[in-house]
Amino acid sequence: MHFATLLVSAGLVHLSIAGYTLEDDYSAANFFSMFNFQTVSTRTYSVKKNPANWIQESDPTGGYVNYLDQPTAQSDGLINTNNGLVYIGVDNTNVASGRGRNSVRLESKKTYTHALIVLDLAHMPAGCGTWPAFWTFGPSWPNLGEIDVIEGVNDQTTNSMTLHTSDGCSANSPAGAFTGQQNTYNCYVGATNQSANEGCGFSATADNSYGAGFNSNGGGVYAMEWTSDYIQIFFWPGGSAPSDALGDTPNPSSWGRPAALFQGNCDIDQHFSDHQITFDMTFCGSWAGDAWGDGNCAAQHGNSCNAFVQNTPSAFKETYWSVNSLRVYQNSPSSNTAPSAASKPQPAAIPAAVPEASSVSSAASAPQSTSTTSTTSSTLVASSSTHSVVTVTAAPVIITIAAPSTTLAPKTSSVYSSQAAPTLDVLPANAEVLQSDEFGAGSPGIPDPWRRRNRRHLAQHIRSAHAHL
Repeated sequence: MHFATLLVSAGLVHLSIAGYTLEDDYSAANFFSMFNFQTVSTRTYSVKKNPANWIQESDPTGGYVNYLDQPTAQSDGLINTNNGLVYIGVDNTNVASGRGRNSVRLESKKTYTHALIVLDLAHMPAGCGTWPAFWTFGPSWPNLGEIDVIEGVNDQTTNSMTLHTSDGCSANSPAGAFTGQQNTYNCYVGATNQSANEGCGFSATADNSYGAGFNSNGGGVYAMEWTSDYIQIFFWPGGSAPSDALGDTPNPSSWGRPAALFQGNCDIDQHFSDHQITFDMTFCGSWAGDAWGDGNCAAQHGNSCNAFVQNTPSAFKETYWSVNSLRVYQNSPSSNTAPSAASKPQPAAIPAAVPEASSVSSAASAPQSTSTTSTTSSTLVASSSTHSVVTVTAAPVIITIAAPSTTLAPKTSSVYSSQAAPTLDVLPANAEVLQSDEFGAGSPGIPDPWRRRNRRHLAQHIRSAHAHL
């Protein structure tokens, strides 16, 4: 019989990436100095971002927009930091001409690979003809990926959260692990069974997550956590974010389910790297223009998105970002050090959800790791007809996944080792392993922190085991 065994170590912290510390504070005092103002593009894009059809465009969305440099944007009143808030807007007083309505596109000067990015907004752009986004992207698009944290068009009421990648990445997150609605699964921009550049995406379910509903509710907070094993996006309406989410040491493992969780058949470190944080506000183009007739905008403002944007400047008084704070955190290396035996916490209590005794075995029934490392652990054991053996021990953390048999055999079992040893109360659904070894039975050997395939594989087993506890 197949079964799952999960031993929760007394010497562990939460297995997901924990110990975040502040790396960059995009405060009002230095906000605009930390961004480049992207104007007429010197890069090659496609209007539909279709890799088979690259053409030169001043805006990658094909929008009716004219991005300004910093001096012009400032003198025209499109940016300011009055009253400690960051304002990023568009021209709402003049009839547009040329390339389109004057706007701003910001791309961070610094790039990031893995991060926790927390954005506290008082207001986001809204209204017919608009296409705002807060997102990150890497060089050589789409080879190093794009993460859309906030995006929508026209009179859309719920936020869209999407990944765009090169071929070979899909997100098949476990049901119940997120609060949003997953709409598409293949992250590849050229996927044949999806629209061009549709990516893998989620929709938020709350009407206060985007646009006018977001603004009338007093804004809100978005957080995006990007690790080697998953990318997840959280949303809290105004005033409801966890206190640590806006502090100096946030802990995503305590935040509950995200709105969107991207994990599955995707080597994240291969598809996502060196991202710039981006704010932009474009108009019409390949999404807002194409979707112009889908809602109420065409009925209210005529058949042409471009004509409306060009000739109705007063309609864009609500087209602005108002940023309370933007902070970027990185996992603290010091949090990945094993504590001394004297500092180890007491074993975690077994949660009330553990099955009845008839389906629970003792730790002695689990296969043993070949490692001779001395360990301290508490035990949660649950039977399952579908899962392999999962064993977690401590100091250093040794996590063994075995095929459903009484012995460990090469290529059917794996030993994972981690020198990271934080503490843990109850293993959450998004548990992760920080380091891992190569596939194969035997001693864990020297931990390799970047064996991404094994870590992702292990995380899936741990999540599966947790679901059956």
